[in-house]
Amino acid sequence: MEITEIKIYPINQDQLKAYVTITLDNCFVIRDLKIIQGDRRLFVAMPNKKDKKGIFRDIVHPINADTRNMIEQAVLTRYYAILTENPEELRAEAP
Repeated sequence: MEITEIKIYPINQDQLKAYVTITLDNCFVIRDLKIIQGDRRLFVAMPNKKDKKGIFRDIVHPINADTRNMIEQAVLTRYYAILTENPEELRAEAP
């Protein structure tokens, strides 16, 4: 599996830094990943939805740590590249 496209939609509201859309193998899109500022570092949260009991559950998620790490590393690498190369892009609001 290869991440063939990463789109960053900056928000920069407190802990939420951006929404992200990724494309896998040029054929499968996952929208609404989030870049979140945690206590010690940025991390990527999967898209989620509140269930009937009020608990947020991931809609899609990797089933192993290697895949989660691969996605997080690719997304954060892209985010940091934008932050370094074009920081004004991260000040914009998401569409």
